[in-house]
Amino acid sequence: MTTVLAIGLDPTFADLTAFPQFTPQMLRSYIDGELDRVRAAGFEVVSCLIDGGETAAAVAADALQSCRFDCVVIGAGLRLPPERLVLFETIINLVHRLAPDCRIGFNSHPADTLDAVRRALNVP
Repeated sequence: MTTVLAIGLDPTFADLTAFPQFTPQMLRSYIDGELDRVRAAGFEVVSCLIDGGETAAAVAADALQSCRFDCVVIGAGLRLPPERLVLFETIINLVHRLAPDCRIGFNSHPADTLDAVRRALNVP
């Protein structure tokens, strides 16, 4: 089975000031729903939600080493806002070092993770 690791910012740590209509619980529900869609499409998926701080790299490294992944999807919450650039670089470098053979995909919001997996793996 094709394995996918979804690394994203835990909604508890998301800055939602630009999106006052959302709550961390709503974002978590979107994330969980999309991961269910990825599973329903025939992929084995592991979720790795990280904080924006000191434990983020260690948590991501543990997940990356937990099994061999075919694809790693990195959530938009790690790429934006620009203040997360160093964390984003850290995660990309961990993926490169610990899972060098996997494909990397990026979602643009919690509801298009399956699209990112399909793009990264070149599957319909």
